[in-house]
Amino acid sequence: MRGIVFYGTTGKFTWRMLATVLGGEALCIALGALVARGLAATDATASPTAYLVVGIGLAGLAVVAAGTLRRPWGITLGWLVQALTLLSALVVPLMLVVGIFFLTMWVTCLVQGARIDAEVRQREAEAQASDPGDLRTPADPADPVSGSSGAGGSADDPADDPADRVGE
Repeated sequence: MRGIVFYGTTGKFTWRMLATVLGGEALCIALGALVARGLAATDATASPTAYLVVGIGLAGLAVVAAGTLRRPWGITLGWLVQALTLLSALVVPLMLVVGIFFLTMWVTCLVQGARIDAEVRQREAEAQASDPGDLRTPADPADPVSGSSGAGGSADDPADDPADRVGE
């Protein structure tokens, strides 16, 4: 479990995946807050409004955590959302299932995202090392793949199809 971090920055793919998890979790937490409000309305000892406000606040915290994942403390805030979601099972027991589901997705995205980010960095380094002098931009007219002029042939020539150049 090398990819599990509690503080620090992650790669681009990882924080995007984690933000997606937190966004979905925020929606489920907000719906759970409505359930908690409904359950509290049937019980005279609890305040339905308090449950709703706290639940919507937790959903808002999940959205804020998703937005701060590029910062070092964003991961820590995401872990806090995971813990509070699990704690919300004290009010709505089915939130334990929701919390475990999103915690599993959170850990999976941390581990697999770190692996994918490392692979992307490795491929970028290999590509740069193998062709350091190629400074052409994709819109370069001298480029036979993207430009219309140059020594690449006509656009109707199937031998110059960019899909055939994938392995080159």
